[in-house]
Amino acid sequence: MSRGPRKWGHELKNRTKLFIGYALGLPGTLTILGLVAVIPLFVTDTYALHFMWKVLFWAVAASAWNIAGGYAGQFSLGHAAFFGIGAYTSTILFTTYNVSPWLGMLVGAALAALMSIVLAKLTLRLKGPFFALATIAFAEVLRIIVVNLRNLTGGSQGISIEFRPALENMMFSGRAPYLYAMLALLTLVVLATFVLQRSWFGFSLAAMREDEEAAEALGVHTVAMKIASTGMSAFLIAVAGTMYAQYILLIEPSTVMGLDFSIQVAIIAIIGGMATPIGPVLGALLMVPLSEYLRAEFGGVFQGLYLMVYGWLLMIMVIFMPLGLVSALRDPTGAWRRILSIFTGRKKRVRGRKHA
Repeated sequence: MSRGPRKWGHELKNRTKLFIGYALGLPGTLTILGLVAVIPLFVTDTYALHFMWKVLFWAVAASAWNIAGGYAGQFSLGHAAFFGIGAYTSTILFTTYNVSPWLGMLVGAALAALMSIVLAKLTLRLKGPFFALATIAFAEVLRIIVVNLRNLTGGSQGISIEFRPALENMMFSGRAPYLYAMLALLTLVVLATFVLQRSWFGFSLAAMREDEEAAEALGVHTVAMKIASTGMSAFLIAVAGTMYAQYILLIEPSTVMGLDFSIQVAIIAIIGGMATPIGPVLGALLMVPLSEYLRAEFGGVFQGLYLMVYGWLLMIMVIFMPLGLVSALRDPTGAWRRILSIFTGRKKRVRGRKHA
């Protein structure tokens, strides 16, 4: 007997879900990153390579934030502090003591992880918006300290790095090596996130995120989980801070330690999908081009207009896709039904027998 249209429809739906699951999983992610590695072999335009580097950079920063903000549920808006610690530590060691940025990167990442432990200890009992406000205050205090240490940090003017291209200086003549370095870091972070998600540590973080008291009752050491997840997140984003400094060759407190950076990192992870390895990457692939386009189209018309348009688009996306792009791609039918319910005001009917 030939299969009916309904059976064919179910089979097609199942195959589509399998394909989407493969594309959003580790094989699909590594395939995408492998394709990115091939692009510089054919694209030599300086701006195109710089644009790709920006996408990779924000994907790394959002993926690092996702460990604490997504998996552990520690919604931090102060990750600019850790990013700035990584950037300033390696830069000061390089410009003042001629220490290689590769070594300075590890020192800065370790210092950022240490400061994250301090932050975790100070905010153990805080949750939700109170925790977010505490992280903002923490980052602002560090930024003010950096601004006032003029002899060491250059104050509000920052530090300019002399361009001396060499591998030991983490400086290169072309854009492609910078892109490959950031791609390698992103691959490492994504692989670490996949391993974390499927490990006992990841399950403990998920339990703590959903219900901290229940997790403690089951034997999860929530204090240790908070410290460990924040430390990992701070370490990785500090590494990105060093790579940023060696690429831009100028660091300023308002740029590397400002609230704008922390908010942007969180937004990218939220839009892409928190607590998923591929979510921050998808968020960066969408938000970075969108930001650049809006800045180019509306930036010269009215000052700040592109930011308003950017904010409107963000609100629309959060309303229609509250769980991020990953959720919408995994269940496009459910996302479409949600959009229809918002416009029509109707909820999905629940099938079942009517009871008298």
